[in-house]
Amino acid sequence: MIDASYELQIAIVGRLKSFAPLTDFIADRVYDDVPRDPVTKQVTADFPYVAFDNDQVIPDNFDCITGSEIYIDISAWSRAVGSAEVKKIANAVRLALHEFELPLTENALVSFEFYKREVERDPDGKTRRARMTFLAVVEHD
Repeated sequence: MIDASYELQIAIVGRLKSFAPLTDFIADRVYDDVPRDPVTKQVTADFPYVAFDNDQVIPDNFDCITGSEIYIDISAWSRAVGSAEVKKIANAVRLALHEFELPLTENALVSFEFYKREVERDPDGKTRRARMTFLAVVEHD
C-alpha cells in the first residue's frame, strides 16, 4: 500500500503542473526538494516557484474504517517587489486544489480543503513566501 500523504503529493504535483492559471506564473516549477548549489546551499531554482513543506498525518479511525487527517503545507516563493505576486500564486494554488477531487488509486480521498495561508518576508529581505495549509481526509484500504 502507498502511504496516503505520498499518494496525495503525487496527485497534487500533477494538478499544479497542469493548472494554467498557476503555470502562467511558475511554468512547471513545483518542487519537493528545491534545487540548491551543493556548496553554498543557495537556491538555484528560478523564481517564482511552489514547493512542498511539511505534512502531518493524524489517525482518524471510526468503527471499522481506517483513515487519516493529513495536513499538507505548500509554499509559494517569489522575489518580485512587494507581496502581490506571491499572493496571486497562492490564490492560484488554492483555486487548483480546494475541494478538487484528486485522483488516488490506493487510498480514498474523502475531502481536500484549503485550511489557511500565511504571507511573510524571508529573512533575506528580498523573497516573499506564502505558506498554505490544506487538510485532506483519507480512508485507507
